[in-house]
Amino acid sequence: MRAAGLAAALIAAMTTFGVAAQPLPALQEFYFDTDPAAVPMVVVPADSGDLVDQLMKQRERGRKVLDATVQLAGVAFSQGRPELGRTLYAEASSSTQPTTAAGRAVRWNYGWDLFRLGEVEAALAQWSTAQAGMRGNPSWVPATYALALWTLGRKDEAVQWYAAAVRTEPQQWGSSARYADLLPSWRDSERATLAEVQKAWAAQPPAWP
Repeated sequence: MRAAGLAAALIAAMTTFGVAAQPLPALQEFYFDTDPAAVPMVVVPADSGDLVDQLMKQRERGRKVLDATVQLAGVAFSQGRPELGRTLYAEASSSTQPTTAAGRAVRWNYGWDLFRLGEVEAALAQWSTAQAGMRGNPSWVPATYALALWTLGRKDEAVQWYAAAVRTEPQQWGSSARYADLLPSWRDSERATLAEVQKAWAAQPPAWP
């Protein structure tokens, strides 16, 4: 078990470090495509008193082993055990391909856990891999990239990505009024950051292309 755990941790570390340097995909004009993989993977309600025990049981004999592994990884991150979380995500990633819905879901969720840990470049790498695994232009991409880029201080790029969201759905993204409905899984602080991007966009909307 120790050897297996070490190998998984090394895979996770190499993935996080090596892929983080890859550039983002080219910005497109519109992002209309719904991606069913871009949702939190939840098997057991987060407020369950025996959450970890239930997830462990699902991993051992349940029908949703992958989902349980990803949710357990998220719990590990939230409890201040990121190395365990990385190991679990490495296991989940190694069992899926990013071109499948399951593989995209693993990487999308991993990106959010990395972002909330403060590893924004690594989060972008996971999200970029998830995006590349889907045909078309997923609708979650512009706002998510705008959030990450603004957090990194790459504000001009963030506004360019946000502009793509507005071009795609101007009634939704032209203001921050509907963020709670549009981004239900985001934290208040993340929606507040995106509102800063929206203000910068409104002050000087970039032209396309």
